[in-house]
Amino acid sequence: MIGAIDPRMLGRAGVWTLAAWMLVACQRETPAPPQPLAAPPADAPGRDLAAFVNPEPTVLPQCYTRTDGVANSCWACHTTRNGRNEKGDWTLQETYAFSPAAMDNHWRNVFVDRSAAIAAISDAEIQAYIDQDNYRPLYSAARQQRDATAYTPDLDYAQGFDAQGYARDGSGWRAFRYKPLPGGGFWPTNGASDDLLIRLPAPFRQDAAGRPSRAIYSANLAILEAAMTVADTVPDDRIRRRVEPLDEAAAGVDLDGDGRLAVADHIRGLPSHYVGAAAAQPVHRWRYPLGTEFLHSVRYVDVDRPGMLSARLKELRYSVKRIDADDVEVRGAYRSERDEKASGLVPRFRGDARTGLRNAFGWVYQGWIEDADGALRPQTLEEHYNCMGCHGGIGITADSSFGFPRKQPGAEGWGWQRLAGMPDVPMAGHREPEILTWLRRARGGDAYRSNDEILQRFFPEGVYDEAAVRRAAPGGDRDLRWLIAPSRARATALNKAYLALVRAQDFAYGRDVFLRPPENVHRHIDNGDTGLRAQNRVYSDGRIWLDWDPD
Repeated sequence: MIGAIDPRMLGRAGVWTLAAWMLVACQRETPAPPQPLAAPPADAPGRDLAAFVNPEPTVLPQCYTRTDGVANSCWACHTTRNGRNEKGDWTLQETYAFSPAAMDNHWRNVFVDRSAAIAAISDAEIQAYIDQDNYRPLYSAARQQRDATAYTPDLDYAQGFDAQGYARDGSGWRAFRYKPLPGGGFWPTNGASDDLLIRLPAPFRQDAAGRPSRAIYSANLAILEAAMTVADTVPDDRIRRRVEPLDEAAAGVDLDGDGRLAVADHIRGLPSHYVGAAAAQPVHRWRYPLGTEFLHSVRYVDVDRPGMLSARLKELRYSVKRIDADDVEVRGAYRSERDEKASGLVPRFRGDARTGLRNAFGWVYQGWIEDADGALRPQTLEEHYNCMGCHGGIGITADSSFGFPRKQPGAEGWGWQRLAGMPDVPMAGHREPEILTWLRRARGGDAYRSNDEILQRFFPEGVYDEAAVRRAAPGGDRDLRWLIAPSRARATALNKAYLALVRAQDFAYGRDVFLRPPENVHRHIDNGDTGLRAQNRVYSDGRIWLDWDPD
């Protein structure tokens, strides 16, 4: 049966433990003491996990966008081979190539009209809701009931981050600022704000004697930055990455190549190894060290808070690199994926809903999402599958990641996410600003061309106002917040729409919300021509990397 789940990937998690669902007991009100463990929801024991409501949840709703032969929002994800990413899937822009399981659009929430639900929620109610901290109960419960086989949230968000982005709780997490991928779900104008944090393994945070050292940790993160954020058109010895001020004497390496150990604000040339207790670890381009972790919170949009980050989380997402695949293994994984696709097979992943799912490149992804009462619960197996199509399944990523390769350089690139002050810089190899290019090619503010506010602002009477968009380019009088932030009215309405989705608990049918059902979406697709090639609107120049400091 197409879409069936290989029993081998369920492992011991075919029988759910109560500990797997400890998070369901977390209450909406905060602060609150850890609660007794709740029973698992209905899709645990007894449910046929082979019967996903969507037989191929790795194909996202955006993939069903109607192009009309002129609007290409696909190019920012599907591009030519680059770095270690050998997907090379740019031809999906010109040809629909769905498996039989995915030809029908199973993302029925795209077609739901939530106007009545939006109208039934008052402005005061939604503001009070998004002002509630639903992470604290999850964190408190996790502190009492650690699970050695899965990630349990260990970041104390309440303590926040210092001026350099380091978590004040001593957990080793560090927040960084990044430019969201064009048109994606993390443009606030489309309904979500988010933050991103990274943590390297303990040796990368210690000096040669094994003592904790912020100077060493900063140096290793900067070296990783140089390895991950520079385009594949630049050879290792020509890398020049602007970084925060680094203590070269503590690191014991001349990072800026000026012949002395002092304070470096650039890395010139890729170092061969990391420093401190990780000095034996070689540095690889576009390849994170084994044990690298990311934490990603997805939130409602609160236009009055820094970074537009609401107190309430929609989701908490975690990833960790469990296997350090070398170049040969990576190439083999891409070959296997191409063979499976050619055979019409649906992607499958090892793991389970308790410990997360592992992609072909060694990354494990684990997530939490709101339950009907707003408490964070573990995502179901099918909900986890929704994450896997992008992380490793498309051509734009670098070592399966989106955020860190797009980190803002220098000291200003460390800290809790904010768009204010960030310019619309070009993609690597491009001359024009990235969002300006995306809007021109996609002809709208989201993949569906349904964001009326963006259309009114930048496409008045259907004509693209490039001069207005250029105001957010380097040297302009505006920034990304101005460019892709929603008005208060739009943010409030989208928050209400998402709350209605939370109460319905039908995330398996899609997590995107709209103020009205988008028109440019196929309900069914027959494979074949998209119409874009005939109009010369196919592009293979999408890059994850950015040109922050043009010469």
